[in-house]
Amino acid sequence: MDQSLNKLDAVDMASKVIKKEISPVELIQSHLDRIDDLNPSLNSIVVLAEDAIDQAKEAEKALYNSGSNIGPMHGVPYTIKDSIDVSGYRTSSGSLLTSKSIATQNAPVVERLKNAGGILLGKTNTPEFTLWWETDNRVFGRTNNPWDITRTPGGSSGGEAAAISALLSPIGIGSDSGGSIRVPASYCGIFGFKPTHGRVPITGHVPYTLTEHTHIGPMARSTKDIALALNIIEGPDYSDHYAVNMPPTNTESLNGSIQGLKVAWYTDEPFQPISESVKSVVMNAVSVFKDMKCNIEKANLDFLHSLDAMGTSSKIASVEGGRDLEPLFEGKEDLLAFSMQRRLSMPKPSQQEYVQALLNRQQIRQGFMHFFKNIDILICPASPVSAPKHNSVELEVDEALTPGRTALMSTLVYDLTGAPAISVPFGKDKNGMPIGIQIVGRHFEETTVLNTAHKLEEFSNLRKNVYGDPNQI
Repeated sequence: MDQSLNKLDAVDMASKVIKKEISPVELIQSHLDRIDDLNPSLNSIVVLAEDAIDQAKEAEKALYNSGSNIGPMHGVPYTIKDSIDVSGYRTSSGSLLTSKSIATQNAPVVERLKNAGGILLGKTNTPEFTLWWETDNRVFGRTNNPWDITRTPGGSSGGEAAAISALLSPIGIGSDSGGSIRVPASYCGIFGFKPTHGRVPITGHVPYTLTEHTHIGPMARSTKDIALALNIIEGPDYSDHYAVNMPPTNTESLNGSIQGLKVAWYTDEPFQPISESVKSVVMNAVSVFKDMKCNIEKANLDFLHSLDAMGTSSKIASVEGGRDLEPLFEGKEDLLAFSMQRRLSMPKPSQQEYVQALLNRQQIRQGFMHFFKNIDILICPASPVSAPKHNSVELEVDEALTPGRTALMSTLVYDLTGAPAISVPFGKDKNGMPIGIQIVGRHFEETTVLNTAHKLEEFSNLRKNVYGDPNQI
């Protein structure tokens, strides 16, 4: 199979379409062919768009019509996580309870991609209600990691990460309330960006819960594609009251100098344990920033030790998720996936514990506001390990066994704070599985985060073979 079109970045696809060097029909068909070939082994795309070729034909006609509106993604394919509404398609969110729910209108992010000329290829898999760290459910089954199908692509945007990594889609939209964009991106060797909370509206995300922690953001195979998608989907929709009217992110140039940037880093402190391979990849990234004449220091996050970010997140999710979801599945618990049944079996926090968790969250936010007063960028792990085997209830971190949820321990804290954070592919473990590092910045300073990520991308050997080996699929 000729993969040359599929390997292009979305930015380059759009440029070649506008120049009439490739046709939208050719581009969409190339992706549909690869989906047909590889998706049965991956199960990443769970619903195909029925009109993708028809849309491509219309996009091709528009190129020769001088009165047509040609947007920045004209004729370029994309995918959407199956927890985000697309008009006329079901938004199952991986649950038997909502598997027949048909969306009546597009989520703002979908409408904006459509208006930009993008062509929907399909919807991607997610664990039930997006609330687990492995992508598996009772509606569509399990998604496999393209680098090794015996391993998970992570969750909850695992279907999206797998599709982009395997060249089934160049660009897509996921959601993140504990690491659900960044951890799958790390496991699958792609870029995953969680913008500042409020930069992108979450209207049309199902379930509509944990709204202070939930982010919608782009996933792609390059920083410039992340920037392209962000510019399209950002901005208020006057429905999501968290979505604020901020100036657009300046992504026109990702080549600005970062000399003198104040960069802090951590590996295992304050989150432990972290595998030696992940530590090594993070430190390699730190060395790159030293060579680029950044001001480097080890991060001091001692304030987190007494605040229990993992427990804080868990207690808030239990109370607020239960409030919003339990009326839906009351009396229907037998239809829930194992992951949700396990959540229900956990002890409920008391009112006092919930209030304390809210106070802890506020202190965590205040602590990071103070931290970023004198720091521009924070470099840290995106996950303590590379992609584990499927159904790993416990994570094996070198010689230590930890609960599966600790896969999120270095990401969920930035959902609590709402800071912008991106996972950048930058290394591999001894088994050849990709490892991403996380770059975190100040609120609404997406430009700095993306510029820093782009600089790191230029030094990443992983970027050259980010797609893995298709022969192992």
